[in-house]
Amino acid sequence: MSHITIKDLSAEDRPREKLLDKGVDALTVAELLAILIGGGTKEKTAVELMQDVMNACDGKLTRLSMMTVDELKDFKGIGDAKALTILAAAEIGRRRLLEDAEKIKQFSTGQEVFEYMQPRVRDLDHEESWAILLNNNASLIKLVHLSQGGRTETAVDHRILMRHAILAKATCFILVHNHPSGRLIPSNADNELTRKIKQVGDTMNIRMLDHIIVSNNDYFSYAENGKI
Repeated sequence: MSHITIKDLSAEDRPREKLLDKGVDALTVAELLAILIGGGTKEKTAVELMQDVMNACDGKLTRLSMMTVDELKDFKGIGDAKALTILAAAEIGRRRLLEDAEKIKQFSTGQEVFEYMQPRVRDLDHEESWAILLNNNASLIKLVHLSQGGRTETAVDHRILMRHAILAKATCFILVHNHPSGRLIPSNADNELTRKIKQVGDTMNIRMLDHIIVSNNDYFSYAENGKI
């Protein structure tokens, strides 16, 4: 029996054959998504359709995961079923990262905090504030969601933070919030928040070890930059 090559197959089947022949690493993101959605349109193959989608996202899976069903349906050939399939795949990827993050149980660097928090906040279009409550060994006791704000700012009630810390018997904590814009330079409001929360923590004998600002790809640590 003669071997069927990729060229022998229909355009819709080629990504599948390529995966079988060369392995999953050989496929582009558009080809992987094409396998998931199954088919394209009369004018475009599934691969070409997914190339259009990825081009609109500047080739970034993070941008893709932030799209809504209606935004995906703006592409001719994508209906509810295909849009939901794409978003479900993006969510599976996020949860995969979250599983890795959950393995981190002790925090000694800003990088560890970033790896723990980034899967939780990377696709948000608004700011959120969190507190990582720790014991004397900087081991995780509890992660607490403190507040949700707008595009450029979120408030933190120090009384709520301290209440959570006392109830959890935490001796120290790390404050975390995200910057959806990707800009990691702390604002004046960030600096004032850091000063205020640290002061309250010191008064309560619950140390603030760091304040980490997280973006999709990087972080800023007040402690590592000598600002706390």
